[in-house]
Amino acid sequence: MKRYHVTTFGCQMNEHDSERMKGMLDSLGYAEAAAAEEADVILFNTCSIREKADSRFLAHLGHAKRLKLADPTRVVGVGGCWAQSVKDEVFERFPFVDVAFGPGQVHKLAEFLTSDSLTAQGFFEFEGFTGHLPGKRAREFQAWVQISVGCNMACSYCIVPSTRGREVSRPADELVEEVRALAADGVREVTLLGQNVNSYGRDLRPTRTSFAELLERLDAIDAIKRIRYTSPHPKDMREDVILAHAQLPSVCEHIHLPLQSGSSRILKAMRRTYTRERYLDRVALIREHVPDVAITTDIIVGFPGETEADFAQTLEVCEDVGYDSAFTFVFSPRRGTEAGALADGLVAHEEKVERMQRLVEVVQRRAAERAQRFVGRSLDVLVEGTSRTDASRLRGRSRHNKAVNFSGLAAPGEIVPVQITGATSQTLSGELSLLAAASRGR
Repeated sequence: MKRYHVTTFGCQMNEHDSERMKGMLDSLGYAEAAAAEEADVILFNTCSIREKADSRFLAHLGHAKRLKLADPTRVVGVGGCWAQSVKDEVFERFPFVDVAFGPGQVHKLAEFLTSDSLTAQGFFEFEGFTGHLPGKRAREFQAWVQISVGCNMACSYCIVPSTRGREVSRPADELVEEVRALAADGVREVTLLGQNVNSYGRDLRPTRTSFAELLERLDAIDAIKRIRYTSPHPKDMREDVILAHAQLPSVCEHIHLPLQSGSSRILKAMRRTYTRERYLDRVALIREHVPDVAITTDIIVGFPGETEADFAQTLEVCEDVGYDSAFTFVFSPRRGTEAGALADGLVAHEEKVERMQRLVEVVQRRAAERAQRFVGRSLDVLVEGTSRTDASRLRGRSRHNKAVNFSGLAAPGEIVPVQITGATSQTLSGELSLLAAASRGR
């Protein structure tokens, strides 16, 4: 039996696509290998959002080159956004690569591997959804669900529209059937994926389905206990979606709302299509309807032209909002983007690093303060496995998407009440509630 190994870089959409690659390869009779050294087919699912992801991937690709030199029958494949972004030069730069494919052509990997001739081939057209392919989930009780592909926005720093194409929504009936099948297969939590999930459905014809309507239909599937989604865009965060968090039992009390910058001037340069004031209005509306919500975000430090005054406005928003966590990034130019070509107003690396340190301090301090609201409460925790820091304890996630380490007995996939006894900026700790422990002992 031939074996494969997949290394994934980047976002949740890439994790979803890798699960589909694995499911497709399993259906072809391949088995998953624990390491690239043990594999007949070495695959990389790549990201090109940030320079760091590129660098990590290229180091792995160098290792694959050495493995192929030792065994020329090995197949090396590169998929994802990076492959799409360098489609015209991938084989020239890396002649040992056998197959390359963009995010819209994952299914072509099977066609390549089953063809009579394994001459180097590239597949880069935008066609189809990876959500149609068989999947191999990392956890049997959690699943990614791709509701759309592509993006119609034109953020000046982002390469996604050129690597994943224009936004296309999957029909709502198709998504409902997929989630019903997942529920029948033991899934309790689904995460809906799209580059801009809350613009979902506007392209559907003849009948449009809004994102809020899709949430309502999926909430009606009894076995699904939790619905999450990523990522929304602040310009499309409307009241009907916010109300879904308040009114639909399975929609979790967590919203990831990317900020990117707290300066309206920089947001305009980023082409984000909202202002600082509009963003804070959305936050106020969210907290009005869902007071206990956890809000997380993305922030870019050192965008070209960002002054100390602009950065101070970002810190002010972080202080005012009090995020439960934030993904923070130093700006890195991406070729083919408007911001990547900017030469004026570049922020010095040392300045970006210093600003990042100040930003992280504010984010972590406010997150630690926000986390204290959970101490003394009982939270429902979906058990994911053993704690990464203490093998005698369990790990899971609350509906607020907070990692929880706790003592007690429970199986992965169970949702159990945990009494929270401690909190940091990143994790909660606690004990399985006495009532739950007693009921399990009977």
